[in-house]
Amino acid sequence: MDKRPIGIFDSGVGGITVLKEIKNKMPNENIIYIGDTQNFPYGNKSKEEIIKFSIENVNKLLKKDVKIIVIACGTATSQALGVLKEKFDIPIIGIIEPTVKYIKSKNYQKVGVIATEGTIKNGAWERKLKEKIPNIQVINKACPMLATIAEEGKAKSKEGKKVIKEYMKPFKSEKIDKIILGCTHFPIYEQIIRDELGYEVELINTGNTISNELQTYLIENSIENNDKNATINIYLTKKEEQFENIAQNILK
Repeated sequence: MDKRPIGIFDSGVGGITVLKEIKNKMPNENIIYIGDTQNFPYGNKSKEEIIKFSIENVNKLLKKDVKIIVIACGTATSQALGVLKEKFDIPIIGIIEPTVKYIKSKNYQKVGVIATEGTIKNGAWERKLKEKIPNIQVINKACPMLATIAEEGKAKSKEGKKVIKEYMKPFKSEKIDKIILGCTHFPIYEQIIRDELGYEVELINTGNTISNELQTYLIENSIENNDKNATINIYLTKKEEQFENIAQNILK
């Protein structure tokens, strides 16, 4: 038994959707979460900036004696994961590879991807999908406004619904029924997306895929925790007025 916490970081509140799935699957694990609200959003930052912020977040988590780190952020995964794995000895898991592994296991041949502008421009999702599933068709859509609207607590507002309507057009026209939520803020919009598309669709939540990968890793390396008095500690790099309400709503 290893009582050390799991470390998670994101640019803001989006990674709480990943924390929720991890906690649901592994209720006895202690968790420390860092929301880098001071540097939010990551989606419009340069690769160099994102690497810098990610290194700072990992160093903060290491000071908390975590046993593994989850990058609960699509942008940081796509831009910084390789550098972090080279720089640090601790195991680090991003959101892309576990999700690609899931899609391959399902033998999907056509998927949509919605993510931040930086992630889509980087091409990380499509590159990794085609590396593992050469013939897969990937329909990408950058959604630069969604993370900010979610962070402001306005996901279900008229503004949130209006941008979802716009961003779903390429998927709706081709009736794409498998869409990766490639930013951890995006599960907040799940019901709005379903309502807008109006047909049966699988919205692939990276929190689910990463929690499965994480649980397998902890068991295989005998570092799971069975303590029933597990805790969650959340730290922000800057006070965020809406963070607590949004996080409580996600975690119920």
